[in-house]
Amino acid sequence: MRLFRKRTATDLAGRSLDRLARRRFLRNPLAIVSLTVIGLFFVVALLGYLITPDHTPYCNQQYLELATLKPFSKATFLCVDDPSLAAHRSSLFRRMAKGEPLPYTATPIKEYRYARDSIIATPYNGDPIVVAAKEATVEERTFVLGTDGYGRDVLSMLMIGSRVSLSVGFIAIVIALLLGITLGALAAYYGGWVDNLILWLINVVWSIPTVLLVIAITFVLGKGFWQIFIAVGLTMWVDIARVVRGEVLSIKEKEYIEATRALGYSTFRTIFRHILPNIVGAVVVVAASNFASAILLEAGLSFLGIGVQPPMPSWGMMVKENYGYILLDSAYLALLPGVAIMLVVLAFMLLASALRDALDVRQ
Repeated sequence: MRLFRKRTATDLAGRSLDRLARRRFLRNPLAIVSLTVIGLFFVVALLGYLITPDHTPYCNQQYLELATLKPFSKATFLCVDDPSLAAHRSSLFRRMAKGEPLPYTATPIKEYRYARDSIIATPYNGDPIVVAAKEATVEERTFVLGTDGYGRDVLSMLMIGSRVSLSVGFIAIVIALLLGITLGALAAYYGGWVDNLILWLINVVWSIPTVLLVIAITFVLGKGFWQIFIAVGLTMWVDIARVVRGEVLSIKEKEYIEATRALGYSTFRTIFRHILPNIVGAVVVVAASNFASAILLEAGLSFLGIGVQPPMPSWGMMVKENYGYILLDSAYLALLPGVAIMLVVLAFMLLASALRDALDVRQ
């Protein structure tokens, strides 16, 4: 009966601390701002090609005649229907995930005029184009953030680039949590040679510069979208393992853990049902901080050319492709993806700080 009453009192205290932490977190204005920014980027990344101005795969519709247009520039296009492209319509989910080619061919033109049942258009290069009016339309597009050196829509590339950065951060953190929590909990719970072996592995990985380790793993796995997930995740688990090990060392000697041993509970049940739920707060704080680090790491690797490969848009790759314009009058082409990286990383760092303050029992 004593054990039952003590566990009940502990549970009630834990629930009151959870409510207090939630109240402190929701009253923090920086936490609300960071959650709003992160939520906005997640919505953009999730909807993807459904809301981008250029919904072609990888936003790779190039118009070399319209290279480096200024923000809010307008251009006129002659759109000629293509039955072979219009017949291959994709499902809503597929369009959202991978985009869809245009059902027509679009040609930038300088001017046009109607002649009876035909449209006569003058392109930027070449001879005038004459097409039947019933097979073509003329439309005007506005490039909100302009175009890059290949004539691609910058806004669309930024929006799809958020999908790459957030995906890398999410999957890398999942891999890091699985490795870090498992190894850290086993090291602290068993102690002895198990702790020494895992701690030696942690120190070895810790001693290698993160960027060099990721580059080495990338060379082994190859360059690509999924390879960068694994490479970043295999370098992010060390921080989590150290935090989990320290927390488990302080908890495993508690009375309720001794009671689980006396009742004959298995090691798996003791760790995953009675120890890990009590260290979720510390793990969440480290995970939020590492999420920001994973985004920065992916951007750096893409800038070096060993991350996500073209034509898939990435913020780091956009900086690499356009940093030469910094000295020209189109510096915004490199600054815009840099600002996007800064906003997401800052939001996750503020979120980690707000979580740490809310979960601090000394307050």
